[in-house]
Amino acid sequence: MESKKIRQLFLDFFRGKGHEVVPSSALLPKDDPTLLFTNAGMVQFKSVFLGEESRPYKKAVTVQKCLRAGGKHNDLENVGRTARHHTFFEMLGNFSFGNYFKKEAAEWAWELLTERMKLPANKLYITVYEKDDEAEEIWKNHVGIPKERIYRLGEKDNFWQMGDTGPCGPCSEILIDQGEALSCGKPTCTIGCDCDRYLEIWNLVFMQFNRDSSGSLTPLPKPSIDTGMGLERLSAVLQGKHNNFDTDLFRPIIKTVENISGKKYGLAPANDVSMRVIADHIRSAAFVIAEGLFPSNEGRGYVLRRIVRRAARHGFMLGIGAPFLYNVLDTVYEIMSEPYPELLENVERSKKILKLEEERFAHTLSSGMDILNKLISELKASGKDTIPGAELFKLYDTYGFPVDLAQDIAEDNKFKTDLKGFNEEMELQKTRARASWVGEEEVAGVYREVKKEFGATTFLGYETLTSDSKVNAIIKSGSRTDEAGEGDEVELILDASPFYGESGGQVGDKGTIRAEGLKAEVLDTKKFSDILIHNAVVKKGIIRKGMTVSAAVDEARRKAVMRNHTATHILHAALKAVLGDHIKQAGSLVAPDRLRFDFTHFYAMDEREIHEVEDMVNEQIFRNLPVNKSTANLDEAISRGVTALFGEKYGETVRVVQTGTFSAELCGGTHSDATGEIGLFKIVSEGSVAAGIRRIEAITGYLAIEFYKERENVLKKTAALLKVPEQKVPERVEKIISELKQHEKELDRFKQKAAKGKVESILENITSIDSIKVLAHKIDGLDMKTLRDLTDTLKNKIGSGIIILGSTHDGQAYYVSAVTKDLASRFHAGEILKQVTGGKGGGRPDMAQGGTKDVEGMDKAIKSVVDIIREQVKK
Repeated sequence: MESKKIRQLFLDFFRGKGHEVVPSSALLPKDDPTLLFTNAGMVQFKSVFLGEESRPYKKAVTVQKCLRAGGKHNDLENVGRTARHHTFFEMLGNFSFGNYFKKEAAEWAWELLTERMKLPANKLYITVYEKDDEAEEIWKNHVGIPKERIYRLGEKDNFWQMGDTGPCGPCSEILIDQGEALSCGKPTCTIGCDCDRYLEIWNLVFMQFNRDSSGSLTPLPKPSIDTGMGLERLSAVLQGKHNNFDTDLFRPIIKTVENISGKKYGLAPANDVSMRVIADHIRSAAFVIAEGLFPSNEGRGYVLRRIVRRAARHGFMLGIGAPFLYNVLDTVYEIMSEPYPELLENVERSKKILKLEEERFAHTLSSGMDILNKLISELKASGKDTIPGAELFKLYDTYGFPVDLAQDIAEDNKFKTDLKGFNEEMELQKTRARASWVGEEEVAGVYREVKKEFGATTFLGYETLTSDSKVNAIIKSGSRTDEAGEGDEVELILDASPFYGESGGQVGDKGTIRAEGLKAEVLDTKKFSDILIHNAVVKKGIIRKGMTVSAAVDEARRKAVMRNHTATHILHAALKAVLGDHIKQAGSLVAPDRLRFDFTHFYAMDEREIHEVEDMVNEQIFRNLPVNKSTANLDEAISRGVTALFGEKYGETVRVVQTGTFSAELCGGTHSDATGEIGLFKIVSEGSVAAGIRRIEAITGYLAIEFYKERENVLKKTAALLKVPEQKVPERVEKIISELKQHEKELDRFKQKAAKGKVESILENITSIDSIKVLAHKIDGLDMKTLRDLTDTLKNKIGSGIIILGSTHDGQAYYVSAVTKDLASRFHAGEILKQVTGGKGGGRPDMAQGGTKDVEGMDKAIKSVVDIIREQVKK
């Protein structure tokens, strides 16, 4: 059965059982700080399971895009080496939110697998939690599974929980016996063995308990169902394959890689691993790039960078010498764009991003080789023969240099690699990441408790900047407390608040919370789900849970933020008008003193474009357009052309912020009432923050006026120093620069004459090695051009030989290496220079140049030349 038919059959089956077919959520979760990527079907329903959100349906079915390649769930290193590990995968899932429970879940799963998908019932096995008598009774007496094919397993295998606290419950797995040929061969091989004989197909989670901080379990009032079945694994079973990569989800991609590499799949195990890695990783890259993610050095962008570079590295191992991944995207689109049409929205942008990242990785490989070669030279000089694990990890983690490539290079140099130390460093990093994840989850658990007890915070900040509110909770050092006194740093949660919680790029409000004898300064406001958390310091008195307080937002600061937020919307529209509709927001910061706007664009904006955008924004400000805020149905707003940010989670009812007819966006932030309140808009910088991502920083209002005042003062001072009118400053500066260049030329001529005057004395330093003349000499004060000219002169004088000259100039160490033509077949000037400088520089066999910051090391480097040439002569 084709994978697309399996996907549709699953949805149709549960639609027929009264389930709402819910589209896959984005891979980049916007509202869950504990997740790098959506990694399971239940993620988009997490708030429903926690009781924080209600939906108009009680039963749902999805085919969810998932990615596990970083953080707590990370399958990256296993991909390609096993039959079943993937980074990107699709999870088929059916869900009940307090509707049906174990009996229906088990019966429907069995019906789908045996009657609709025609899997042999006598090959299927069931596991249940060892204490779940109810589940075993259902499988045995209601579904009709023989007792000998039902296995009880412990908590490790058959008990699921969302975190250390919260909803949890036993689970039941359906497995298929794939035959003795796939057995590990051990006498103990049975259900639960790690080999491929007994393959888990479907996991049914029975969410029926709540675990508190003491570990105690209490029954949930409305037990729920959460199931998950990997499409890749199921496709392999239904297509009679024992490896997921042999299914129709991967085979066409592998075929494309075969065509590009000229290698055949199935002939060499190492090549097969590389092709599987590429086939897997290109799917992940295609999906997350389509959602707006770009490779970077932190967070999700760093995971994407590792995925792309790992795939590129395996292409290199297949002998593919040029960027190629972007050419594999078309095959991914052919397979996956029907169920996921969003893949086709920005095809050219996706290809450009991949190609740029591959080109950058080629540079990384080159840089890493230089660092590794220098490291090996240093270790060799100190008599060591092993590259430490910490150094390997630094190359891998900081520079993205593959450890397997480092091993190959080490072996070529008869060096060992400390893989044990490398793995220890890797485990340390995972431990740090895990600790960070657990910490976030624990804090989130306190907020959930408060929300469960008191409900959402009512936000009043659209209409007012002050309110009388009740203190629902006080959190100190991560735990709830009933009161806090002077000097205490606390998180305050009120029943209603005018404070805006940081979200959508807008910073949180500051202000004060007061009562009789009490003053607390609010330093920041955060948002968790739909409760507002006021980070505050008690300045005077005692604040107690349940007391009524007066909350007041810092009005001047809020209004500055509002000006910048409205200006950001206008800027977004102006960028689209000037640069094109491909512009998409990739991030933003709206603060009182500035605004920052990241957007998708591949080239630097030129001065004309910057001025055009700036003028267009100011034109809308001077028109004093009304800024209307209204609510609308999501579908209705989108159909009207209102801009929505990809990946953001919107409810059925959305808030629309419209600036005249110039801009309209979905936005929950605070805004000016009219564009004239912004006053003035000025772009202060435009630059790159990642491949294909540009960033504009701008200021508005009084700060923009101050900016122009400062520029005016600088111009006046410059004019006074130059003793010319302000309008004549550029002309006078050009004349001074021209005169300086002329003086520099004269100085260069003098230096060249002085250097040539020393030729005879320099030639006295020639050494003969096996009848080869070698000249290694340091001469201070020469720039690179003068050093090259001097080398050419010496080359002509020496007739036949090798020359290495060094000079320190302006804090730089410059080197030139030259080999006369008669020796160029035996000695390479570029390779000699790399050995002298520790990997810096390069060039032709007869001439090479390079520079370093290591001025102090020049004497030692020049002295090493004779030994380097002597070693090469021996070879």
